[in-house]
Amino acid sequence: MGGKVLISAVSLILVVGVAIGTVIVVHKQTNNGDSSGKISSHQNTVVAQMCQNTDDPNFCQQTLSHVNDSDPKAFLSAVVEATTNSVIKGLNMSDKLIVDHSNGEKGVKMALGDCKDLLQFAMDSLQMSTDLLRNDIKTVTNQTPDFRNWLAAVISYQQACMDGFDNNNDGEKQVKSQLQEQALDGIGKITGIALDIVSNLSNILGKFGLQLNLKPASRRLMEVDSEGYPTWFSASDRKLLQNMKRGHHLKPNVVVAKDGSGNFKTVAEAIASYPKNGLGPNGRYVIFVKAGVYQEYIIVPKTAVNILMYGEGPGKTVITGNKNFVDGVKTMQTATFANTANGFIAKKMSFVNSAGAEKHQAVALRNQGDMSAFFNCAILGNQDTLYAQTNRQFYKNCDISGTIDFIFGVSPTLIQSSRIILRKPLDNQFNTVTADGTPQKNMPTGIVIQNCDIVPEPALFPVRFQLKSYLGRPWKAYSKTVIMESRIGDVIHPDGWIPWEGNLYLDTLYYAEHNNVGPGANVQARIKWPGYKGLISKAEAQQFTASQFLRGGPESNSAVWLKALHVPYDIGFTKA
Repeated sequence: MGGKVLISAVSLILVVGVAIGTVIVVHKQTNNGDSSGKISSHQNTVVAQMCQNTDDPNFCQQTLSHVNDSDPKAFLSAVVEATTNSVIKGLNMSDKLIVDHSNGEKGVKMALGDCKDLLQFAMDSLQMSTDLLRNDIKTVTNQTPDFRNWLAAVISYQQACMDGFDNNNDGEKQVKSQLQEQALDGIGKITGIALDIVSNLSNILGKFGLQLNLKPASRRLMEVDSEGYPTWFSASDRKLLQNMKRGHHLKPNVVVAKDGSGNFKTVAEAIASYPKNGLGPNGRYVIFVKAGVYQEYIIVPKTAVNILMYGEGPGKTVITGNKNFVDGVKTMQTATFANTANGFIAKKMSFVNSAGAEKHQAVALRNQGDMSAFFNCAILGNQDTLYAQTNRQFYKNCDISGTIDFIFGVSPTLIQSSRIILRKPLDNQFNTVTADGTPQKNMPTGIVIQNCDIVPEPALFPVRFQLKSYLGRPWKAYSKTVIMESRIGDVIHPDGWIPWEGNLYLDTLYYAEHNNVGPGANVQARIKWPGYKGLISKAEAQQFTASQFLRGGPESNSAVWLKALHVPYDIGFTKA
């Protein structure tokens, strides 16, 4: 991954310490005489209220025991500070191990390098959480969906760090165990506590006696003007998006053309041309990629926010590569195209990994950009085609193909009105459409497939009953996947879903189906796991529509950022 952090561990601690210091203000109360016992008792009660619905109340109370304040925001600040400190510890540990293994195995060095990058992204998410806590408690509560998303992203990055090590390699397994025991497990535990508290925030505030007249979602993303645009959009951005909606030809900032008729011959050069000083808070950088096959490996850096990249069609503008796990590349680094920037939009393009089924993990598109969207795109590969790594993501009118776990990740991902194409696997393999990796119960993550066609490619069709295909399998403990309003072909085995490993996670996962049609939609012979919900009601399925799911949880009721991007979408159900 690009964008290595060239800052010492000590510097990092100092910088973060200053940042947190501006936010974490714990007001000490003077204890006089025999009133100290009452204050201590009162504070114990307050801490207990904050922690009672967390997974580990005792650990939560230990974390917050030093807070001597009646302001609920002080407790939120304290738990974010504790989370930040745990990530700093992980960064310091990864730095130390990188030095210790500088002459070691290639796989170990690659995994540690990825960990350092991932933990830096976690720091970015925590910085946004810290910045939010500079506001009053009403603003904080209004942005609960954002807050939850950022905390979930921290857990996602921590999880991706651990998953980068090969458990079948003794050297990598040993380093993973060391990093996990001394840092990563702590990150997951304390971030989980923070997420539990934020997820229960409205109830906690009630116990503090705060009855706020709250909006149901983030002010920053909720408010719209009379034309349906968020109030934070600039006049120039509105004009651009209006022209998109009307089908007018966009005037790009730069043009990519292999024949030299544009500004650049490669996509990488176009992305590198992103203004060094940024676009300002309301700008958008438009890149037009002319028809051609571009054999490149692309990483959109996190600083290149609000890029709109469009081509001449998914079969015409093609970005392709063939990096893969069998050839010694870590899964995360196999991606042909990786986006790490917020607000990214792609239209009318193909993202391909041509490594083939025999090369195992080979990612075509890895996406971790918050509020990103792909429209009229093709994402083509075999195993691990689409890595929806973290943050809120939307896909519409796309072709997504693959074999094993070909839509996977730890993010709130909604795929609408697309073709999910199962390819022919190796003779000893089976197909699984999804592998969601949600590891904790309060994470607002999961994969939702709505109004899609789930079909076999021509090569699979004749042997579709011999080479079995399933809707998904649980990668982690709280794996969450919902298939709704879709057309499911007979390529899907009657069981519907398959275990990851024995009976692992079958009690805690959440798999559900709603209002699907087609021969593969019959649930009579589905698996009988405790976590399989079967056919859920419309009321329960409502939480997985765009209006709710892409805001971070069922307490939200709008996904205005999609409307603002002018990527066509259905805010609710597509069928009566």
